[in-house]
Amino acid sequence: MTAASLSSPRSELGHFLRTRRARLRPSDVGLPEGSRRRTPGLRREEVAQLADVGVSWYTWLEQGRDIHVSEPFLERLAQALRLTPSERAHLFALAQGRPAASPLIAPAGVSAALQRVLDVHPFPALVATMRWDYLAWNTAAVRLYGDFSKLTPALRNGLWRLFTDPDRRRMIPAWEQNARASVQRFRLDAARSADRSAFDELAAALSRVSPEFARWWGDHDVVEVGEGSKELLHPDEGLVRFEYVTLTQAEPDGRVLRVTFYSPQAGESEERTRRLFGPITR
Repeated sequence: MTAASLSSPRSELGHFLRTRRARLRPSDVGLPEGSRRRTPGLRREEVAQLADVGVSWYTWLEQGRDIHVSEPFLERLAQALRLTPSERAHLFALAQGRPAASPLIAPAGVSAALQRVLDVHPFPALVATMRWDYLAWNTAAVRLYGDFSKLTPALRNGLWRLFTDPDRRRMIPAWEQNARASVQRFRLDAARSADRSAFDELAAALSRVSPEFARWWGDHDVVEVGEGSKELLHPDEGLVRFEYVTLTQAEPDGRVLRVTFYSPQAGESEERTRRLFGPITR
């Protein structure tokens, strides 16, 4: 075997599966211990049973053969081998050459370290899930958008507020353009999730209360935006133009969070934000 074949994704996949199999005992996965074992860990036939696949097929996978594997099979295999979120992502990368769909885990909040990063930013900063549920924010975000803590968790969602909150709608001069692009981004996020049921539930609820959302959701358009500009009409300071950038943070438990930082555009907007956020600007 050449060095190139040893380092190929398929060969590495086989080695990865063997090491994950070796670390498990039958009792770890609800199987009887059975007779005395020559080697530690699960047998191939036991993994195949847990993943609901033929023994020969699983053996070929461990041997590094070039066979097609589906996402549902890889999900079953990840569960059978009790893989962590990081190991699950590694499995998909080796088997299919691309990241796995993001698992939808509903977190209760963010780490203290991430909250401190938000707090030292002098302008609005927010953290949201892939489903656009707000998890954390700083004081400047409250001054701009209102106190998120006064909303119930169900209403603390960026897409829901965009289409159902009259105050939020009045703040956005180009509301239709912004809202349409938001629907396109949300559809792309839904498609990337391992379980899109929560996305579909939100889309169904919004379709019932917003004809605009229902129409744009039915267009099936998608777009991805990581940074850009935003115009907001503040009731006290008037029109403020921001630039924003959204960074993705992958948590060890499989969560994928989005951290968005705002910064005022130079000129008149900078003066207005100084008056709006002055007491907390550093």
